[in-house]
Amino acid sequence: MTLRHKIATGAIALTSAALIAFLGEWEGEGQHVVYADKLARGLPTVCKGITRHTSPYPVVVGDYWSAARCAEVEQLVIEKGQLALADCLTNQRVAQNTFDALSSHGHNVGMPSTCASRAVGLINAGRMAEGCKALAWAADGKTPVWAYVTDTQGRKVFVPGLHARRLAEVKLCEASL
Repeated sequence: MTLRHKIATGAIALTSAALIAFLGEWEGEGQHVVYADKLARGLPTVCKGITRHTSPYPVVVGDYWSAARCAEVEQLVIEKGQLALADCLTNQRVAQNTFDALSSHGHNVGMPSTCASRAVGLINAGRMAEGCKALAWAADGKTPVWAYVTDTQGRKVFVPGLHARRLAEVKLCEASL
């Protein structure tokens, strides 16, 4: 049974309530005015992390988005990302919490980056626990990953809040093991 089949049969849910709550915790609840995301070099962002890269509508700093528009676009963006994730996951033993953790990761860093990540490679190889840990840690188990941004001078800067999110994703991922 493919992951897409598991989704079609309801064994894996798209936009699960747990994922929506998780994203609300990390992406913000009730963010209806488009703002320039400082961690993303001023990228206009609204709702739960919606940007011009994911939205079918223009995302312009200062614009107001209704709760209904946020809900509509979030649903669309999350489902599209999760279907892309399902296509890159070859391990059929992936459970809901692992799928949701990887979905959050992809929502934050971009699904192509998540699909190309060491974490997904390990999970696809059947090394679930190692794959979950790889959401936050390099192979040495000590160096944080996916927790850096590039500043205006081109330097990589560690962001504790991003690492905290990665650790929460690890915990969510491991809840399925």
